Amino acid sequence: MTQKFVAVLMGSDSDLPIMDAAISLLKQFNVTVEVKVTSAHRTPAETQAYVQDAENRGCQAFIAGAGMAAHLAGAVAAQTTRPVIGVPIDAGPLQGFDALLSTVQMPGGIPVATVAIGKAGAKNAAYLAVQMMALADDDLAEALKNERAENARKIVEKAESIGQQYL
Repeated sequence: MTQKFVAVLMGSDSDLPIMDAAISLLKQFNVTVEVKVTSAHRTPAETQAYVQDAENRGCQAFIAGAGMAAHLAGAVAAQTTRPVIGVPIDAGPLQGFDALLSTVQMPGGIPVATVAIGKAGAKNAAYLAVQMMALADDDLAEALKNERAENARKIVEKAESIGQQYL
């Protein structure tokens, strides 16, 4: 049986500080993660080979982060029918807006789920991957529900604490 995992790809090692938010969250849920630096434009053959190999080895979803007008998520989506989640990296003079457009503007039939620019997007990409995997994993679904409940509890406690300061 193959090991289920999520592949986190980035166009450059300079994207790691952003993509680490996805990696850390996946690990928090005990999801196996593979991390790969590969470029849609500079190493297209290697990118294609990795995607096909990862799919054969049990990859459940791909998270692809790239900045500027890079198109890593689209290049990955062209090679697989597994879910691809694109993370636009806030780099360059347009602060990620160009990456957002190149990630979200995919032709019909080759979808890329696109999240927010930057670290919040990387974190949400991991949450989406966990939610997708939880469809077939009751333990993971329960862990996700518990984490949401804990986050809500913390917010309520903090709001009550702030409210008490003004009584």
